[in-house]
Amino acid sequence: MHREARKETGLTFYRRDRAYPGYTLYAPLVGQGDVYLIDMLGNIVKRWKLSEPPGNYGFLLRNGNLLYSGRTPTGQVLLGGKGGVLYEVNWQGDIVWDYRNDLMHHDFDRLPNGNTMVLVWESVPAELYESIKGGVPGTEQNGGIWGDAILEVTPAGRVVWEWHGYEHLDGAEDSICPLCPRNQWTHANAIEYVELPGGKPAILISFRFQNTLALIDRSTGDWIWKWGRDDLGHQHDPTMLDSGNILVFDNGLHYLVNKKHMQRQILARGTPRSRLVEVNPTTNDICWEYMGNPRYSFLSAFLSGAQRLPNGNTLACEGITGRFFEVSQDGEVVWEYIVPFYGDFRDFKNVNMCFRCYRYGADFPGFLGKDLDAESYKWLNHIVRTTAVS
Repeated sequence: MHREARKETGLTFYRRDRAYPGYTLYAPLVGQGDVYLIDMLGNIVKRWKLSEPPGNYGFLLRNGNLLYSGRTPTGQVLLGGKGGVLYEVNWQGDIVWDYRNDLMHHDFDRLPNGNTMVLVWESVPAELYESIKGGVPGTEQNGGIWGDAILEVTPAGRVVWEWHGYEHLDGAEDSICPLCPRNQWTHANAIEYVELPGGKPAILISFRFQNTLALIDRSTGDWIWKWGRDDLGHQHDPTMLDSGNILVFDNGLHYLVNKKHMQRQILARGTPRSRLVEVNPTTNDICWEYMGNPRYSFLSAFLSGAQRLPNGNTLACEGITGRFFEVSQDGEVVWEYIVPFYGDFRDFKNVNMCFRCYRYGADFPGFLGKDLDAESYKWLNHIVRTTAVS
């Protein structure tokens, strides 16, 4: 896949009166380990440089350290979303903690107790293969199927809790999308630790090949909630909001017709589109959504993320196009930025792809006492403003 770099990059639109002010963090997938923090005008105010390209992304901890997944070339599994090493890096760029596991992929989360939760691949037992329905026949990897597990790792690197997907999934109920390969059962692409009403600990997870979001009981490993099979299309990045609702980036790839919303879905079937969706997990009703107008103007078949901001707006990462935009509850785009860094990523040529981005307000605790000065990167900001960087 090849496309021409967009002529317009960096900040393209900004409504100061409606956008949530702060700083946006992202790691270009084509980079060699560069992570950027930009202000609302698109100026780089901080850059970290790691030794490995991103194993998808990084985010800031409340102390200002960066938790970053690096992509290593080693390991027996080289599927999409591979990580391999997880770093905690301080503001000065020093590595203060790391964890290595060639089976890590896609996502991770720092837990309230200081441990870290990681998503890893694991082999599905051969005796389960026949019970797993769906997928394109004959597309197993060397005759086998990879599944997903979750590990909780201490600062010392010791695994103290684990969850194995194949022990809880049902081969028929949780069948693979018929258009996807059978080399993976679920292709989980996101995990988040959440606390439900009453303080009940749970894990929010996204299964891409099932078009499914789920809540896992942290104590028992059992399902609390599943949703999306007839509503979503290979989604990414679900997060639980303060209201208890769940926000997710619905990529729109391979989505099925939902009889409950038959008229709307039939109208959408012939038009590729992505959506931002907020669902109430108690009623399973969609209470807010955003689509582009025309529909195809907002489209990313894979990657991508969504973050609800304190002012009620939503920050979206349209991953394939390297486009970040902030949209209000009434559907107005109030800020837009196009990643200016282009290069080759896997089989894709001359792209500016990005897995996720995050906005942090000026009052974010991790910024206290930190230098956020665009002048320190004057030379790089000049290059970024004048041309797309390759």
